[in-house]
Amino acid sequence: MSCPRLDERIDENAGELAEIALRVRERIIRMSLGGGCFIGASLSCADLLVYLYKAVLRVTPETIEDPNRDYVFLSKGHDAPALYAALAEFGFMDGARLDNHLKTCDSIYWHPNRLVPGVEFHSGSLGHLLSVALGVALDIKLRGGDNMAFVVLGDGELNEGSIWEACLVANAQGLDNLIAIVDRNRFQANLGTEDLIPLEPLASKFEAFGWSARTIDGHSFAEMEEAFLSIPLRSGKPTVIIAETLRGKGLPSLEGRADRWFARFSEKEVEMLIEELHDGRSAALVSRPLMVR
Repeated sequence: MSCPRLDERIDENAGELAEIALRVRERIIRMSLGGGCFIGASLSCADLLVYLYKAVLRVTPETIEDPNRDYVFLSKGHDAPALYAALAEFGFMDGARLDNHLKTCDSIYWHPNRLVPGVEFHSGSLGHLLSVALGVALDIKLRGGDNMAFVVLGDGELNEGSIWEACLVANAQGLDNLIAIVDRNRFQANLGTEDLIPLEPLASKFEAFGWSARTIDGHSFAEMEEAFLSIPLRSGKPTVIIAETLRGKGLPSLEGRADRWFARFSEKEVEMLIEELHDGRSAALVSRPLMVR
């Protein structure tokens, strides 16, 4: 039986993903209490992480030590609230533990820590985890496995030279089991990427380094599905998915603002933002269906 076209399927999976993404964003907002968090970029990559854990990654709370699992690395480590929230939503950790964010009694802080179940590698200094993922992908190839290594990169992070060194090596080794996802929200800290060190034409840069590249809407689950069902985009070549996203996605009062890369809110402000998030939820729902890998 042939697979139905994307536009012919029932949209129940997309609706479920949108609901999960809404809860992830709510958790991110709550982590802006106290010491605050890097809220803008965490909100921009929330949909990507939800899609990965729900529809792509072959890893569960029960298989996080299985060498045949898929691996995901958050190289843009300051977006740890999005990763922590996703791990809580998919059962890798107790969601109540997120209340310990930045408290000395726990390891839930500004960057991923391997003491948190599901975190594959700590990150903080930008530009490092593509190389780590490359090493894992190479190990998988040497062992004859069919699992994959995914790494989420920030677009500002692409200014690091180690990124492009890793790109060269990944191509040289033919690592078509290495998948990079760029959260292209066009900001790094409080500046636009194109105002500091322009990245465009970004897809062409990756292709010049021997990668297969595809650009998608990073908030469209249907576009994510079409892209990830096609990986690797080319046999023998690493893949990069450039996901065009919006900083602060889900909160119109924060969206696209250079000054909201980091924020610290009071309890009252958090409740107001969560109300804003729920008021605008219908705009975040995607009406196209999904196929789970």
